[in-house]
Amino acid sequence: MKDDAKSRKAELMEHLKVSILTLRLQPGTDLDEAHLSDAFGLSRTPLREVFRQLAGEGYLDLRTNRSARVSEMSYTTLRDFFLAAPMVYGAVLRLAAQNATRTQINDLKDAQQAFKAALQSGSAEDRALANNRFHDVTGEMSGNVYLRPSFNRLLIDHARIGMTFYRPQSVHKAENLSEASRQHDAIIAAIEAGDEAAAAQLAEDHWNLSRDQIELFVMPAALDIPMGIPPLSKPA
Repeated sequence: MKDDAKSRKAELMEHLKVSILTLRLQPGTDLDEAHLSDAFGLSRTPLREVFRQLAGEGYLDLRTNRSARVSEMSYTTLRDFFLAAPMVYGAVLRLAAQNATRTQINDLKDAQQAFKAALQSGSAEDRALANNRFHDVTGEMSGNVYLRPSFNRLLIDHARIGMTFYRPQSVHKAENLSEASRQHDAIIAAIEAGDEAAAAQLAEDHWNLSRDQIELFVMPAALDIPMGIPPLSKPA
């Protein structure tokens, strides 16, 4: 019975993570605890345990006497993301080049194959999740207990923002996806060679590649809507 409850908690955890990363649950959405309790066969206590763990990882915000809410993406959050992401990504890849094990490198190669498959035939959600898995493995490689929580928190918002990147609507954007895949291959090569400097430079290059799409998420392009004929000015 306990194992069954653990399995249902794990299923709920995965369901909420995927739903948040892919924007099925939008930032700021209040969770329907009654619906989730019925859907996953969990009572209030194990449900709240899942919420607390996800809040600790940055997926949810918990509020006193109110329902759990999907973590917001406010102006302050996005500003902090832009400031921290390049530094944290660079540190993670530099440490990954130092510390990666053969098993982890193989895991990274498997994640890259999944990413390439998603680029060929997957949805925007598939691409975003595959990319998230690739970078999650590099975080594991870093082996740094202080850096990992910050990196994992960045990955949550990067995946949510990246949903625009993985839904290309022009040839230029599709080319960016191909370049992202090539950069993944180069990251693997740098880590496998233990080349810290190259790994750190690739982190910067990879960040710059997605920066335009991240800015588009923050400030979408203006709509081309005809505004009608301006009224004739009255004679003086």
